[in-house]
Amino acid sequence: MSRKFLVRTFGCQMNEHDSERLAGLLVAEGMEQAKSLDEADVVVFNTCCIRENADNKLYGHLGHLKALRDRRPDLQIAVGGCLAQKDRELVRQKAPHVDVVFGTHNLARAPELLRRAAAEGPLVEVLDAPDPVLSDHAPALSAVRELPYAGWVTIQTGCDNSCAFCIVPAVRGPEVSRPVADVVAEVRSLARRGVVEVTLLGQNVNSYGRDLTRRRPLFAELLRAVGSVDGVRRVRFTSPHPKDLRPETIAAMAEVGAVCEQLHLPLQAGSDRVLSAMRRGYTAERYLARLAAARAAVDDLAVTTDLIVGFPGETEADFAETLAVVAEAEFDSAYTFIFSPRPGTRAAAMHDAFVPDDVVADRFERLRQVVERSALRRNEARVGRAEEVLVEGPSRRDAGLVTGRTRQGKLVHFPPAGDGAPSPGAFCEVEVTGAAPHHLVGSLVRMTAAPAHRRRIPVTAA
Repeated sequence: MSRKFLVRTFGCQMNEHDSERLAGLLVAEGMEQAKSLDEADVVVFNTCCIRENADNKLYGHLGHLKALRDRRPDLQIAVGGCLAQKDRELVRQKAPHVDVVFGTHNLARAPELLRRAAAEGPLVEVLDAPDPVLSDHAPALSAVRELPYAGWVTIQTGCDNSCAFCIVPAVRGPEVSRPVADVVAEVRSLARRGVVEVTLLGQNVNSYGRDLTRRRPLFAELLRAVGSVDGVRRVRFTSPHPKDLRPETIAAMAEVGAVCEQLHLPLQAGSDRVLSAMRRGYTAERYLARLAAARAAVDDLAVTTDLIVGFPGETEADFAETLAVVAEAEFDSAYTFIFSPRPGTRAAAMHDAFVPDDVVADRFERLRQVVERSALRRNEARVGRAEEVLVEGPSRRDAGLVTGRTRQGKLVHFPPAGDGAPSPGAFCEVEVTGAAPHHLVGSLVRMTAAPAHRRRIPVTAA
């Protein structure tokens, strides 16, 4: 009987894709995916360390596994990813029952490390830099994907920015871009396997390729190349950096039919003083100008963002400026975070300037209200429209409804027609009949076979 594994993921889309690749590697070893923790012979936690609560969550889960490990001594437990890269030996100090610790640069060695640990005992292997031998992304083609019709494609790892709050450069290393030809080849392979939507992943996709050419980014060219792959109907990407959003990228978004009308553009703060302390490389005015250029060029563009509340030294006046910029930007949605000091970052050393918890909590709630007002307004503006929806499957909250996403990434819930629910991966036309801040509701009009026509607006440089 083959051994069974369970991979649990904490963190961003990059972590999710790494987990898919890891699952593919374990399947290639002859293992099977477990449906629950109780039937797993191997449990792997693929971790995040962007915020402190991710650390606490991981160690909490490891603590709960101690009793299971005591009952089942043959159970193997592994911890990989960003927190493992950061904490290394500390993982086993806090949780001695962990068998394997591996970092962000040697995911491909996880099956071998599990085999060795079974024979030799616990192992910690964390590389300080990517190993050229292990940097091949070929395992992505055999990844076990949660959605067979959608695929993440890593185009770049690491980050060359120095944001004061961010630990990513320390755990993911400097920017390393994959050649355009390799990315396009992977997308073509995915399309042949039935993938119709791809999401390009990088810590700062707008600077993609700069390390390859040493002169200019190649992201706009990559968008055009990926968007021309036969069979791919939707192309998304995350995450771009506002300071590097260039006119040629906006032009590619506007002109390539497969590129979705969706832009995630992290603002983080609306105060120029705070943005400077964060080392973000732009002002609120410059951010809004680039946002306006993108909206002028790309018809029906949905824009989401990231926002941090309580960065060290943030005053009430600073926060008021953030509220004003967020209100002006009219985001479709936002991921709002409370500042979390990460060891080794500039912001973590600013102890004397930490904002009191009660003040942060009050600001967080006020920001949430502003974001949800604009999100609701923008969703309500879609009521009465026909939207092209890519079906994901039954709603998690109501099995009687079907869930899918528009080209703008908006979640839509709608009842199936008389012939039954459309299958995951199917395209359909849905009339929007209602709206809430975080989703739309609608009714099925018809199934569709061809992409809807997209109206284009001329591009103006920022």
